[in-house]
Amino acid sequence: MGNQAQENDMNQNEEILSENTDEVADNLPETPAEENKAVKEEGQVDSSKLQAELAEQKDKYLRLYSEFDNFRRRTAKEKLEMVQSANEQLIKALLPVADDFERAEKSFKDKESKELEGFFLIYNKFKKTLDQYGVKIMDAGAGSEFNPDLHEAITQIPTPDEKLKGKVVDVVEKGYLLNDKVIRFAKVVVGS
Repeated sequence: MGNQAQENDMNQNEEILSENTDEVADNLPETPAEENKAVKEEGQVDSSKLQAELAEQKDKYLRLYSEFDNFRRRTAKEKLEMVQSANEQLIKALLPVADDFERAEKSFKDKESKELEGFFLIYNKFKKTLDQYGVKIMDAGAGSEFNPDLHEAITQIPTPDEKLKGKVVDVVEKGYLLNDKVIRFAKVVVGS
């Protein structure tokens, strides 16, 4: 029985050894080529992850750059609008002075003196200054079509001529544009 027990123990040990060897063999790559293939697959996974991260970072950068560029343009535009708005307020305040100059010019038209020469010099300089800042007198003469975007109808009068219906008959106060934007509507009389 002793020999038989020893043989059984040896057979069991061989079986255990062979099972352990099979497990270890299953866990190890069979050839160096398979090991290289596994490393390459990991590298490809890392490479594709890195490329995806790079694409994401590029996208974020482009969006941020675009946002900043839009911000820069918007602030420049707002600054320009603020300057123009400040100019608009000042010019609106000067329009009654321009009206007074025009009325004075009409009353002095036929008279001549050195003082009037000075007056006309100042008036022309004032008009040139307004022109330099983009102020234009609105073209709203008698006979032109009434345009509610440019004219303010203060009254309507009946006209004997059918051609004058819906048209400007008289301009009571001139209208002004600042850089093609209406800053004062022309006050007109419209034919009906």
